[in-house]
Amino acid sequence: SVPAVFGVTTDPFIVFSSNIFAILGLRSVYAVLAEAIENLPYLQPAVAIILGFVGAKIGAEYFGFEIENLVSLAVIISLLAGGVGASYLFPQDDEEES
Repeated sequence: SVPAVFGVTTDPFIVFSSNIFAILGLRSVYAVLAEAIENLPYLQPAVAIILGFVGAKIGAEYFGFEIENLVSLAVIISLLAGGVGASYLFPQDDEEES
């Protein structure tokens, strides 16, 4: 998404090219993500927290507070790994979801 890219960089070339490549690969990635969310129940909350973090980072930059790109990348990777890891460590039974 555009806000996610602006959370990492403000270089117009990177923003434009990443969005073009995202549009080109969106259909195949959506199929993989839809299957992953079914099998990894904690992935969706992790992605929601990531989007909240990126939004907070953009808001913080508006008020002059800079969060380093390496810190942002570490937070995003940690949250994704935590969501996948939690899904494997604490699997949910099918009966609980219905």
